[in-house]
Amino acid sequence: MSQSALDDDELFGEAASEMRADVEKHLDAAREELPEPAAIWEVEAENTLGVLNALRGALDVGDAEQHLRDARKWYTMGQRADAFEDADDLEAELETLSETMEDIVAAREQVGELASTVPQLRGLLDDLHEAEAAEADDAEEEAADEGDEDEDEETEE
Repeated sequence: MSQSALDDDELFGEAASEMRADVEKHLDAAREELPEPAAIWEVEAENTLGVLNALRGALDVGDAEQHLRDARKWYTMGQRADAFEDADDLEAELETLSETMEDIVAAREQVGELASTVPQLRGLLDDLHEAEAAEADDAEEEAADEGDEDEDEETEE
């Protein structure tokens, strides 16, 4: 084998190691950007909307999506170049992080929808209860007016 072929093999091996290191670096960075479990479980707020807004903020994945994309890019490149001797662990971690990220993003969207629905629902309920209270007040006034009319009729007799 020529010296050039040995150098190429050595360079390819070095590049493969660097590519794997890049994938691992981006996977670590993506993992670090994910919310801490306590951040989504324990929130302090004055009301439901405050809890929902705190939860939505806690479910922010920051740059994790970009890191995961970069990890997937380098992994795909390494796989196509057949640069990894054993990449099952990388593939499994990519899959796990991808699924987790999808779940977090979906949960954040659901919380966002709920956070926008709760104030509308409160407004509808406020209107309903105010209308009910107004009807009750009107009924009391009518009953009082009828009672006054009955007293007036008794006094006239």
